[in-house]
Amino acid sequence: MIEWGHESLSVSTQCELLGLNRSTLYYEPCAEDSLNLELMRVIDEVYTKYPFYGSPRITEWLRRHDYEVNHKRVERLMRLMGIQALYPKKSLNLSAPGHRIYPYLLRNIAVTRVNQVWGADITYIRMRHGFLYLVAILDWASRFVLAWELSNTLDAEFCVRALERALHDGVPEIFNTDQGCQFGSEAFTTPLEKFKVAISMDGRGRAFDNIFVERLWRTVKYEEVYLKDYLDGRDARENLRAYFCFYNEERYHQSLHYRTPKEVYYAA
Repeated sequence: MIEWGHESLSVSTQCELLGLNRSTLYYEPCAEDSLNLELMRVIDEVYTKYPFYGSPRITEWLRRHDYEVNHKRVERLMRLMGIQALYPKKSLNLSAPGHRIYPYLLRNIAVTRVNQVWGADITYIRMRHGFLYLVAILDWASRFVLAWELSNTLDAEFCVRALERALHDGVPEIFNTDQGCQFGSEAFTTPLEKFKVAISMDGRGRAFDNIFVERLWRTVKYEEVYLKDYLDGRDARENLRAYFCFYNEERYHQSLHYRTPKEVYYAA
């Protein structure tokens, strides 16, 4: 959106008008080498199939499949991908630094109606020569994907954009996420508090608390991402846009009595 060499608006002024920090305009993330990209593709597939595998088990899996890696490299790549094993961890009550942690509000609650609970999460999306992060906001009762967005960094901005679009369609009673810094940031929680939405967060390391979004990621990966070889970010965006239209409007869900998410969401 920046027009270089504009005759009347400097780059600084354009950044200010767009609410963009000028330093991010010049930021170029360091590219991973080809081996790391290959490892990340494999780790993504193993983790999607076995989400309870942590770095030790994934390291052992890779070694048994002829990848010479140590656990430090696997740990670093998993951090870069934003993934961790799904199992209870010690000290679940410790707050993550830099943002507020909210209690988990959904224990023993039956989700029976549209806009009762929304959930959000971030996943890793591979491309031919790199990777992106995908965030999606899902209505639990209807499985309707209200909004999604892609980014090449794990900052909060792309999550906030998705949230603002989702709030145009409705307002949930409860919004559930993990304890990621993106979801605990003031930029993300302020719109929810403005609409008096109760904010809920999973226990740390307990992604099954947000199980409906976890199931969405498995579906997206096996039905779309793993079947494609995205050339770049534009190719990934176009294909994911087409897939989410299919998911919302054409894909029949057994749990919804073979209706589509859009049918259930808008019928309510």
